[in-house]
Amino acid sequence: MTSPLPSGETLPQPVLNPPASVAVFLVATIEPGGEGAVREVLEALAGLVRSVGFPSPDGGLGCVAGVGSRAWGRLFGGPRPAELHPFRELAGPRHHAPSTPGDLFLHIRAARTDLCFALAAELVRRLRGAVTVRDETQAFSYFDSRNLLGFVDGTENPVGQAAADAALVGEEDPAFRGGSYALVQKYLHDVDAWDALAVEAQEKVIGRTKLTNLELDAPGSHKDVNTVLGPDGAEQRILRSAMPFGRPGHGEFGTYFVAYARTPGIPETMLRKMFLGGRGSGPDPLLDYSRAVTGSLFFVPPSGFLEDLPES
Repeated sequence: MTSPLPSGETLPQPVLNPPASVAVFLVATIEPGGEGAVREVLEALAGLVRSVGFPSPDGGLGCVAGVGSRAWGRLFGGPRPAELHPFRELAGPRHHAPSTPGDLFLHIRAARTDLCFALAAELVRRLRGAVTVRDETQAFSYFDSRNLLGFVDGTENPVGQAAADAALVGEEDPAFRGGSYALVQKYLHDVDAWDALAVEAQEKVIGRTKLTNLELDAPGSHKDVNTVLGPDGAEQRILRSAMPFGRPGHGEFGTYFVAYARTPGIPETMLRKMFLGGRGSGPDPLLDYSRAVTGSLFFVPPSGFLEDLPES
């Protein structure tokens, strides 16, 4: 397999950046006639990130922008990413993965809340009247990389070259080499029901120990269901970018999940196993305590594409 690590004009957006302390996730739909304003923001995005982040070089401000299937042809002429399509709803006997509206995805992250807030505010100001914000989620790191259920998240993420191989499009779609597919879901947790379980029962659901994060032999667990093997028996990887969010006063506790992938087929296979079950295993037991409330798929073009957008 040809390495997807690009050079020059096909450098990726900051998909491969390490996890940050703070994030703001925005999903919006484009209003009729709003295409021009969205194009202007996409072309200006790299400069806006530099301007907002320049006074705080240690802040690590970055932003990833993705575009949904229904908006791609409205914004850009020429070819489209080979595997871009709307998010595919999944309705199983017990669990449901909804497909929700989304034309534009912005994943802002930094080491500081003020940097994320400032960039999000400026982007929304420039997009006012051109888009409708369908979801805005402010997320944060929680203790030692744990989610709000108390378990370490993202343990199996690839790093270095393996991360690039998993997340970035290669020569299979040369017009979009260095891009990435972003599958986005927002989950709400029933923390009261979860906390009522004994720790040992929680560990069987997750497939790892809670305190030490050690992998358990737990067939049918969340970890087991989320493992996808290729034809050669090798594990198929994605780059997870999940972060907790919540509003305790509103009883809201959740995980914002983003899977960056070279092909959407891998995270989609994971979701089918999770929500519908698979050969020899039922649905993901974690879904008894964690409910998907959004679902969208976007393509994250390489940075050079955004700096010189094709005519619509």
